[in-house]
Amino acid sequence: MTGLSPSVLLITVIGYFMVLLLISMKTSKNADSATFFNANKQSPWYLVAYGMIGATLSGVTFISVPGWVADTQFSYMQMVLGYLLGYFVIATVLMPLYYRLQLTSIYTYLEGRFGGVSYKTGAAFFLISRIIGAAFRLFLVAMVMQTFVMDAYGIPLAVTALITIILIWIYTHRGGIKTIVWTDVLQTSFMLIAVVTTILVIGQELQLSVGNIIATVQSSEYSQVFYFSEGWQDSKNFFKQFLGGAFMAIVMTGLDQDMMQKNLSCRNIGDAQKNMFWFSITLVFANILFLSLGALLYIYAAEQGIEIPERGDLLYPTLALNELPSLIGVVFILGLIAAAYSSADSALTALTTSFCIDILGFQKSELDEVEKKNLRLKVHLGFSLVLFVVIMIFDSINDQAVIKAIFTVASYTYGPLLGLYAFGFFTSLQVRDKLVPFICLLSPLLTYVINANSEILLAGYKFGFELLLLNGLLTFMGLLLISKKKRHI
Repeated sequence: MTGLSPSVLLITVIGYFMVLLLISMKTSKNADSATFFNANKQSPWYLVAYGMIGATLSGVTFISVPGWVADTQFSYMQMVLGYLLGYFVIATVLMPLYYRLQLTSIYTYLEGRFGGVSYKTGAAFFLISRIIGAAFRLFLVAMVMQTFVMDAYGIPLAVTALITIILIWIYTHRGGIKTIVWTDVLQTSFMLIAVVTTILVIGQELQLSVGNIIATVQSSEYSQVFYFSEGWQDSKNFFKQFLGGAFMAIVMTGLDQDMMQKNLSCRNIGDAQKNMFWFSITLVFANILFLSLGALLYIYAAEQGIEIPERGDLLYPTLALNELPSLIGVVFILGLIAAAYSSADSALTALTTSFCIDILGFQKSELDEVEKKNLRLKVHLGFSLVLFVVIMIFDSINDQAVIKAIFTVASYTYGPLLGLYAFGFFTSLQVRDKLVPFICLLSPLLTYVINANSEILLAGYKFGFELLLLNGLLTFMGLLLISKKKRHI
């Protein structure tokens, strides 16, 4: 059993952070605004592809997906397969457009297509979406650190969350996206090492060879992937999950400045597309690992007579830090921090980039480089404080698995972005620019009302993650209502 004390875990965290700081010092030399925003477009595509695995999986996948297996089995893979379709659309439709327009912020597209108000509206919805998503992810990690480390010292969650954000700010505030491309490589490695090591050690504890581990997972009650026979009312229905996954990938990667900023730091569109294709394939296998880990955790707990935590999110940390050998406690903490930092650091950088370019108009500003740098640092610090406040709010209201909460919130906040871009791509119509914010606010409200009453309105139908499609469709229809004439292109 693990004999790790909170002091050992804390030293592990400090040691890991020092490594990140060294990378930051190396990559932020002579950094300017272009370095911060797009790494001077010199990022090797294979590093971006590998690092994006960690950024996409995040602390939510690291903890929540294994804990989710008891309730949903391997049905999450249906969404992951849908991601492949979404990433194909991103690589072949969205990314060529972004590179052709030479965008730093992807929301600049909306200004040229519809006007300044639409542009600001799209950027605002991204800011809201990413703040909420990043805060959810950081909350999950802070909660685990609090339970297994900080409580021993009498340190409250607020201090734990604040320390986490400060550490991220320290190593990202200078180099920005250039630093993150490299730190993501380290963090993805630690995350995957943690999962693979845990799987192998559990197998050893259960006296299973690698082949027997695979057979045990496949024959378990948790391994069902496809749900074709379930009706449309069932949230695990294949078509609902697949389509939901495809569109979730499009909006949470292709229409998200955070994820696209890494892709736009590649040397050219060819490198960026290679990055996206290799990343999407690798991500499928990474998710299989996480789901397999979840099945093994439940099997191990049953074999050892260990009580399952009430919150599935705490299953992995509970077993890793209290029940499994000490090695797993160390690799778990490293993997957890890696998962948290790989998503939160890029989110903080993307929020700063979008606000500076989309809201403050850096690219059109007459400020010199020193003035821009000082203002950028203030924005970076400001968003750090915002994330802290949202984490505290989420701590007071959260009552469900974090991964489900993130996808549910994303359905409401990313829906207007989906509708805006779809309308821009698939029609040649122009809209009344000043009315766009009203449509983008009304659509999520209507979506919420329809979702709350769907069983009555739609003969028992319950929405899952395809709620995003409804929101995007309502936005598209609303934009159609305020269109005024064909755009000549």
